[in-house]
Amino acid sequence: MNENEFNEQLQALHKRVLSKTMTPDDEANYTESLFESIRHVNEYGQEFWYARELQIALEYKQWRRFCNVIDKAKLACEGSENNISDHFAYLGKMVNIGSGAEREIRDIELSRYACYLIVQNGDPHKKVIALGQSYFAVKTRQQELIDNYDKLNEDQKRIAIRKEMKEHNKLLVAAAKEAGVKSALDYAVFQNCGYKGLYGGMTARDIKAHKHLNKNDDILDYMGHEELAANLFRATQTEAKLRRENIQGKEKANQTHYEVGKEVRETIGRLGGTMPENLPTPDKSIKQLEKEQKNLIKES
Repeated sequence: MNENEFNEQLQALHKRVLSKTMTPDDEANYTESLFESIRHVNEYGQEFWYARELQIALEYKQWRRFCNVIDKAKLACEGSENNISDHFAYLGKMVNIGSGAEREIRDIELSRYACYLIVQNGDPHKKVIALGQSYFAVKTRQQELIDNYDKLNEDQKRIAIRKEMKEHNKLLVAAAKEAGVKSALDYAVFQNCGYKGLYGGMTARDIKAHKHLNKNDDILDYMGHEELAANLFRATQTEAKLRRENIQGKEKANQTHYEVGKEVRETIGRLGGTMPENLPTPDKSIKQLEKEQKNLIKES
């Protein structure tokens, strides 16, 4: 996809969504989709955004005008005693301008904090700026929680680990697919094998029944931080083993997931810990906690 096609898709997304009256949930889903669609991750696992793409997302037609906002953001970054170079990295890149021709344009790699400062200094009359302020404020706060994990309370730890779980599950899905776990049904069986190993033979359905959850509830959203941590270890170690040993075939992948889950369970037992199925189920789901957190940020 060339730059013009990308810009057209973002503009079409704006027209479809921002022209309508949205509920708070609609706005949250739209905002997540918009800013996540232009998020990049480098080879070191660090996320960043390109200024050129953020310019279009925030509905600035002219690069020159958007650079004025970036300059204000850089001043704010410096004023908060952060190194500008840590958050604004200038670069040149080649873009397709049609008919096989390319030209070099100036761009900037932005950290999440840089994006946050940009939307804070953007045109307050643009609805998408207001949505961006909410998105980057919440995401920045979530990262702060992760960075200060030892100081977190139980609910904050749950949110932090659940976020990590979401990211590692993406890696696990990719590793399982490479091993031969192709269809949605295949992956459901694969996941159950991991749960069976960790939960002493219990499937996802069994765990939901044990926790008195509804059919459509996400099990991971109703785990305390200790149980989430055990599942995070299961996921990361299974993904690593699948790749390290180049395991092929869905049966072998399923067996690997089961064995890793079982090993985590046995480790908990050796350490004198409580088995995951016997840990208390929180009253509030992760989604409820995240919604409350967003409301608090908006109010403050």
